[in-house]
Amino acid sequence: MDMASHPSVPPPGSGQRARWAALATEAAEANAFYAPDMLGAAIDHLGGDRLHLIEVREGAVLIGLLPLHVQPRHGRLPVACVANWMHDHCFFGAPMLRRGHETAAWRGFLAQLDAAPWARGFLHLEGLDAAGANAAAIEAVCVEQRRGWREIHRYERAMLRSDLSADAYWETQVRSKKRKELRRLQKRLAEMGAVETHLLTDGADLPRWCGDFLALEAAGWKGAKGTAMDCKPADAAFFRAACTAAFEAGRLHMLRIDLDKRAIAMLVNFRHGAGAFSFKIAFDEQLGRFSPGVLIEIANLHAVQDDPAIDWMDSCAAPDHPMIDSLWAERRTIVQYRIALHGKGPARMQRRAAFVAANGVEGLARLLKGQR
Repeated sequence: MDMASHPSVPPPGSGQRARWAALATEAAEANAFYAPDMLGAAIDHLGGDRLHLIEVREGAVLIGLLPLHVQPRHGRLPVACVANWMHDHCFFGAPMLRRGHETAAWRGFLAQLDAAPWARGFLHLEGLDAAGANAAAIEAVCVEQRRGWREIHRYERAMLRSDLSADAYWETQVRSKKRKELRRLQKRLAEMGAVETHLLTDGADLPRWCGDFLALEAAGWKGAKGTAMDCKPADAAFFRAACTAAFEAGRLHMLRIDLDKRAIAMLVNFRHGAGAFSFKIAFDEQLGRFSPGVLIEIANLHAVQDDPAIDWMDSCAAPDHPMIDSLWAERRTIVQYRIALHGKGPARMQRRAAFVAANGVEGLARLLKGQR
């Protein structure tokens, strides 16, 4: 098995992107955020000095890809660690594993981290599916190697996974009172002008759609708080680059609702394999009385359920999200792990101390919380 670490990550070249693309095609667990289009755009526009890439190969075949960054502290604990790279616009953190090579890939990841002088503390993984291929491989390898491993957090978020048609799902999962109210809002909105729903199909329209989305998002509360992507040139550049690369790869799923040819709601999804990830939503908040965000989610439900190539969609939403939780019935359990790193000499001692300290502080906090 060949292992390659890239402690200073340059923009990925065509050969490297080709290896990533081949790996993504055979991935054991879908993750659009680590597919070459989104990952490449993120490295180009959002990557920093603490970014590392770990690749694991069997011969010439790439079997694992893990983007990492060094964290100077772990939560409130002033202990450095390494973590899977989840930038501000990454909502799922499962490393890319080649199907059938899951445990071999994780043996390679951990062996490289054990040997890396820059890998301090422990490995912190977030944004994983508790029932996914990575979770199973991590547990198997940690048991095999008698390596410390702990789940430190979990929550559930909305997911769409159903064999029902869009209409049947809507009738089954959404209360009749809510359906009636939304029909009324759709009718009232139509009285204001021509309402049209579109799915992006023509690449020539992509620059305009990206601009419309960025402007729509910036005009709302995210713009007021300075968190809209258009507030930061690097974020806006990442968005445009990721959408362009994903469209070229056949992985972009972008919807809009127009009122008299003007976008009032837009939704961006990224596909990977048989699944998809809901990335960003934006809508005209001045038309909030018509619930444009809910209306585009209804359009999205039909677009997903009517597409035989999409088996499921992860909402990527926060837990207990009031809007999407009321529309989608399925749930995905998302977990965080802390994994001990080995090594030699002082590095081994530092890593063991950091792992023990983090577990101890967490255990004490839980104990104090239970006493209150």
